[in-house]
Amino acid sequence: MSMPTPLRFPPGFVWGASTSAYQIEGAVKEDGRGESVWDTFSRTPGRTRNGDTGDVAADHYRRYREDLDLMRDLGLGSYRFSIAWPRIQPDGTGAPNQRGLDFYRRLVDGLHERGIAPMATLFHWDLPQTLQDAGGWESRDTAYRFADYAEKVFRALGDRVPVWLTINEPKTVVQNGYLSGHHAPGRQDPEAAYLVAHHLQLAHGLAVRALRATGPGRIGPALNLHPCYPADDSPEAAAAARLYDGYENRLYLDSVFAGRYPQDVLADLGPQSRMVQGIADGDLEIISSPIDILAVQYYTPIYVTAGGGTARRWPTSEADWQQIYPQGMYDILTRVTRDYGPVPLTVTENGLPTADSLNADGTVDDAGRVAFLRDHLAAAHRAVTAGVPLESFHVWSLLDNFEWDEGYDQRWGLVYVDYATQRRILKRSAHWYRAVIADNGF
Repeated sequence: MSMPTPLRFPPGFVWGASTSAYQIEGAVKEDGRGESVWDTFSRTPGRTRNGDTGDVAADHYRRYREDLDLMRDLGLGSYRFSIAWPRIQPDGTGAPNQRGLDFYRRLVDGLHERGIAPMATLFHWDLPQTLQDAGGWESRDTAYRFADYAEKVFRALGDRVPVWLTINEPKTVVQNGYLSGHHAPGRQDPEAAYLVAHHLQLAHGLAVRALRATGPGRIGPALNLHPCYPADDSPEAAAAARLYDGYENRLYLDSVFAGRYPQDVLADLGPQSRMVQGIADGDLEIISSPIDILAVQYYTPIYVTAGGGTARRWPTSEADWQQIYPQGMYDILTRVTRDYGPVPLTVTENGLPTADSLNADGTVDDAGRVAFLRDHLAAAHRAVTAGVPLESFHVWSLLDNFEWDEGYDQRWGLVYVDYATQRRILKRSAHWYRAVIADNGF
């Protein structure tokens, strides 16, 4: 039997892993950090599984040097992390908290010392609670507060961070925070949801302009993009899938790349919707400020029925919303390049939760994660071969962590975290990924 041909990525392709501040840092009251919406949400009874919070998480704030050494030992070339807005501006406004900036300066310097390129996300959902109390993302003013925060971070760290990501998954804030309500701030208000979408996009554009005014560096948004397919061959399913795609993908892509919102989505929302009424002259010009890179996060396909609902076509992971379909990675990467041109791309999140447990011999055998990553990397390789300008790939996640409303029940990491002791243990997938990085393929 012949062996499969090895897949090799282009010279210079960069391999990384991702995390976010609230999910790993802990130390929520250390060094002047303020309260975030996730502190409030997770401490509210009934909001998270087992009542879990991010108060300790993976204790990365205290153990970051150990985690940096882990990254070096894995061979990572890039580390995508997020900066906690409440550490920089505890109330979301005013002079920066120097102790918060110093932590991220130490983190960034530690990455450089180990030959790892920092990729910093400005907002991964942890809005300062004071701003939420003043209206949160429903308030247009929050977009301008974000731009001020971004400018302060750029001035403190910009010379040491080659790539900046503005807003992580604005769609998830909209859908989970304001439609379903199972993420902070826990609202179920469709009218508010899409006004929030516009203000998040405006915040992105203002941050791009703030970096341009401050100094060098590349910048773009981090969008979770999920291909939408008709669930059957009917014209009704095709039409429903097209509109679903408008809300799922084009609402965020068209505004950034083309300076407009999709007409089918605006028509569906209606001219009196809070979003449509909230678009001011010049907003879309700001939102479409030219970007240098687009971060793509792919987890699942979506199959849309004729009635506008969704259907399941593929096996799911331990996250019941996630259908395992590697072809979707190829489809979404090639679609972005086809529809929006050859903007440089990075994959900043791809992964799944598996039922990881520590074996008696001290190992963690997450074979399902290895298979998932192998198949999705093969799809990404096919996209590169098809001409997609993909520069790098980051696994979600480096560490097991606080998985939002799921608490600590779901483990997404390459590295197992024993939460009782905070001991780190490389899983089978981490050893596999280290070999992928060393070989620039598999």
